[in-house]
Amino acid sequence: MTLAPPIPSAVLQPLQLPWDLRLTADQFERVCQANPDAVLELSADGHLIAMTPTGGETGARNNELLFQLTQFSKAAGTWTVFDSSSGFRLPDGSVLSPDASLVRLERWQALSPEQRRGFAPLCPDLVVELSSASDEGPRGLTALRRKMDAYLANGAQLGWLLLPEERAVEIWRAGAAANPERLDGATSLDGGELFAGLTLDLGPIWEV
Repeated sequence: MTLAPPIPSAVLQPLQLPWDLRLTADQFERVCQANPDAVLELSADGHLIAMTPTGGETGARNNELLFQLTQFSKAAGTWTVFDSSSGFRLPDGSVLSPDASLVRLERWQALSPEQRRGFAPLCPDLVVELSSASDEGPRGLTALRRKMDAYLANGAQLGWLLLPEERAVEIWRAGAAANPERLDGATSLDGGELFAGLTLDLGPIWEV
């Protein structure tokens, strides 16, 4: 995974680290605790990935996405929703934060209180990422596709990569990560049997 260039110290303080540093997931968690304003992820090979804040459109779209997933979760009663600030410690040693995700409630409840407070040691069942045509680096389309592939390799059952500028969606399914299905002109998404009752209305997301 390509490492982002250093963030100017005037923008991000007090984080000052060599950007070729390799960390374990435990060390990464300590770095994040010491730098709560930093937006970071950790690649499987231990490199820090410096994320940039989202723009206004992406933030509003993400809010609508979370609203719909939360409605589904409350109605179903068997899922827990997580936002983009939630990091997950994946089996390959990386720590990634999807824009939105769902974890089956029984998996979440099986974790200890300490595991829940930190980066949960599991991969979400459903992951959703939002792209932007202007994005580069860790939030660019190439990087997001690598993340989708990583999620599925680490146990995710379904991934949705939303492309608002094109009003299209890439559907990433377990067992077929190398061949995501693309839907052009998509107006809704169905979670299928694994996420029975989940329907995502894309209209409000596209129209932001």
